[in-house]
Amino acid sequence: MKKIGILHGKERSFPTAFIDRVNSKGIDGIVAEPVRIDKVVQGEPTEYSVIIDRISQDVPFYRAYLKNAALCGAAVINNPFWWSADEKFFNNCLATKIGVPVPKTVILPSYQLPPDTTGESFSNLAYPLDWDSIFSYIGFPAYMKPFAGGGWKSVYRMENKDEFLQKHGETGELVMLLQEEIIFEEYYRCYCIGGKYVRIMPYEPRNPFHLRYVADFAPGEEKLKQMEEIVLRINKYLGYDFNTVELALRDGVPYAIDFCNPAPDADINSVGQENFDWVVETAATFAIEKAQSHEPDNDNLTWGEYVKRSSSNQSLI
Repeated sequence: MKKIGILHGKERSFPTAFIDRVNSKGIDGIVAEPVRIDKVVQGEPTEYSVIIDRISQDVPFYRAYLKNAALCGAAVINNPFWWSADEKFFNNCLATKIGVPVPKTVILPSYQLPPDTTGESFSNLAYPLDWDSIFSYIGFPAYMKPFAGGGWKSVYRMENKDEFLQKHGETGELVMLLQEEIIFEEYYRCYCIGGKYVRIMPYEPRNPFHLRYVADFAPGEEKLKQMEEIVLRINKYLGYDFNTVELALRDGVPYAIDFCNPAPDADINSVGQENFDWVVETAATFAIEKAQSHEPDNDNLTWGEYVKRSSSNQSLI
């Protein structure tokens, strides 16, 4: 028997529907259930061949559990080692190298000193920064958001330098990105599962949260194909099994705005019934594929092209 487990927090609609869908398929030798942990011992495997992770970004204990499980052969969705290393600024940097349009972006040191540091800890950092050059490069209006994070937490839109200086002072110890605003005509949130299944969903981030998937953008076949290719390229290089990519179209060009979402929103109340059904069905299909191809005691993780090419000393492109 190969078990598929889902690790989650207070989320309910997707985990429950996912488990029910896997089990309703009646695949011989495969069963799905919520992950149950009663102890974690170094070097000992779990009972799961596949684990879908929906919560370790908030629970370090779970992240450690998943790394041990992966080391012992579990296929963890998403790769917990890569997710621990990844962040949004690196993703933007990588995008510039693989031909994906992204907003102009810089990273900023935290406004307040991190714990257990002093000014001497930053002796390599010029002070003040070259703000004039930074503002000239990014322009205004601009967005500021944490370089690692999600859920629209601590996201600011600023009209000018004075507003930036005020808002940056509110960010405390957070390391922030300063990013060009893309004035878009259309916006899409794109699910990518298994590095091959893509669903492009019209999305309006300017709407209230519960209405963001209520948008009437209608791209043609050529534009859909272009966006799908971008989504697949991003996930191929990052190596995510379960991710969303947000694309903003300016003058017809899709800009990747946010594409580090390894536990993306899948709640029926926000994504809507049709999108929810697709995510549940596709996640179930992919998890079963991973269980069927699972090789005990081997590395069953997905590694992106960036890691694979770098480790084998190949060119990135």
